[in-house]
Amino acid sequence: MREHVSRSLGLLPAIALVIAAHQSPAQDPARGYQFTPVLHSVSYAGVWRGQAQLTLDQFLVKAKELGFSNVEVVAKRPHLAPLDYNAEGRKRLKTRLQELGIKIVCIAGYSDFTAGSEKPGIPSAEIHAIYVGELARLARELDAPYVRVFTGYERPGVPFDVQWGTVVQGLKMASRKAAEYGVTLVVQNHHDIAIHPDATYWLLKEVNEPNCKAAFDAWSPALQGINGKELADAVRKMAPFMAYTTVADYVKHPRYRYDLTLVNYIKQDDVVRAVPFGTGFIDYGAFFGAMKQIGYKGYVAYEMCEVLEGGGSVENLDRTARKFLEKFNELAK
Repeated sequence: MREHVSRSLGLLPAIALVIAAHQSPAQDPARGYQFTPVLHSVSYAGVWRGQAQLTLDQFLVKAKELGFSNVEVVAKRPHLAPLDYNAEGRKRLKTRLQELGIKIVCIAGYSDFTAGSEKPGIPSAEIHAIYVGELARLARELDAPYVRVFTGYERPGVPFDVQWGTVVQGLKMASRKAAEYGVTLVVQNHHDIAIHPDATYWLLKEVNEPNCKAAFDAWSPALQGINGKELADAVRKMAPFMAYTTVADYVKHPRYRYDLTLVNYIKQDDVVRAVPFGTGFIDYGAFFGAMKQIGYKGYVAYEMCEVLEGGGSVENLDRTARKFLEKFNELAK
């Protein structure tokens, strides 16, 4: 009996963690903010060196096992590629989600509105607007409120303002198409165009579509040297557009190249590696503090999308996802 009780008590921390994932103190409606944890399927997509790859169904089962009831899903292979899901496939997926008690809250699109912009005859903005529109259709059929989009990578040899204008035009068209399905686009600060917080804010004002919002992350400004108080200021500025955020944590490893003629090392750009949430250089205390100040009520997605401390085994990914929930519940209080 004593052994049985001891084993039962040993399970309490794990049980408490699962309960916390569903009943975080941040869910208290009396508070002025509300943070809901989300697991991004890129965390199990096999996209980086050594990372395990799960099928979409395996990922959904994994999310439930870890204590997540909300997920963001990669809208490409090996997960939710629109090409692989016809009407019947989407119905089956929706039924499966209901069986598991899992909700897809965001479809992760992979747009690059400036792709082909060096060729004037290629309708880059239209092509990506159609693509995003199809993702919005998919989102509606799966009851997902958001589609995550990117801006565009900067192309050499093309005037910057031409590329900026292409992104604005594309986001406008994509937003209007998404509106037909009752879906909101969230622009992640990920690609080159409008990557600085001030530029992101300007871009969204210029697009000026009611369903085009910000998926504003902390890691991107932090890599640009915007951290601590400056990061908090950026969150406060983004408040009118803030609708979604994705978190991850990183460390920087200095790099040097040996120069034989100098008998010395020349400094190169740092390489960035992923580490468990809360153990890297990004000031998430400042970020979450500012999110509380602006009264953010929404989703906080966690992703493991780069080479991770401990490797890419399922066991390490699971362990790191659980650590995220622990730190998330601390920050969300």
